[in-house]
Amino acid sequence: MTRSRLLTFTASLATAFTVLVALVATPAQAASTVRYVALGDSYSSGVGAGSYTSESGSCQRSTKAYPALWAAANVPASYAFVACSGATTTSVTSSQLSALSSTTTLVSISVGGNDVGFADIMRTCALYGTTQCVAAVQTAEDKARASLPGLLDNVYNAIRSRAPNARVVVLGYPVFYQLGTTCIGLSATSHAKINEGINLVDDLTKAAAGRHGFVFADVRSIFVGHQLCSGDKWLHALNFASLGISYHPMATGHSGGYYPVFRTAAA
Repeated sequence: MTRSRLLTFTASLATAFTVLVALVATPAQAASTVRYVALGDSYSSGVGAGSYTSESGSCQRSTKAYPALWAAANVPASYAFVACSGATTTSVTSSQLSALSSTTTLVSISVGGNDVGFADIMRTCALYGTTQCVAAVQTAEDKARASLPGLLDNVYNAIRSRAPNARVVVLGYPVFYQLGTTCIGLSATSHAKINEGINLVDDLTKAAAGRHGFVFADVRSIFVGHQLCSGDKWLHALNFASLGISYHPMATGHSGGYYPVFRTAAA
């Protein structure tokens, strides 16, 4: 090979190497600017998904929950996973917001279900009849209309105050039951009333997120066909041996439902 050809070949190799390095490095460099904090309740911590981290204790933060899946795929510059089972708007404000700062660029949160008594409602519906179930949901709906907008405004104001530069993604709840199917357990009337209550909470949450300029990530449509009473459910049914996971997403509900919806909303 002549000297001129050798120089040309060497230059070509150098160019190719530079392009390859750029292609490999660009995603990591882009991800390194993201400082992500995951707030919220059990639907964010991953109750029902299994694989809970030892440090999380009763908060039951799962490595299979959507925040952990997003962090693993995107390698943010910093990541704080502080969502906790049982969290309410008040406990998020008092015990989780210290993870936020002016450098936070991305926040996720699901909250509000415990403020209107999701868990108690589902226990009432499971243990008693249709009349008691419908009454419990109606009481929760009345409470939600009266108090949930203000409670959400409080926590959202606090998030914005502590993380003024962040993109905030508010995730809703999946509607539990696929209607029009034969299903053992609660009555069709109870199924429909429970779905009605969840839709109300989601709609109030969506409106509150909009008031604050936050993104509402609606998971309801992606769970259609994967609800309770469907053939391929992503939610745990009532489990008397482990009541805490009842009506929560399985790992598949996070990987197939919450994660893709959050990934799109966070972009």
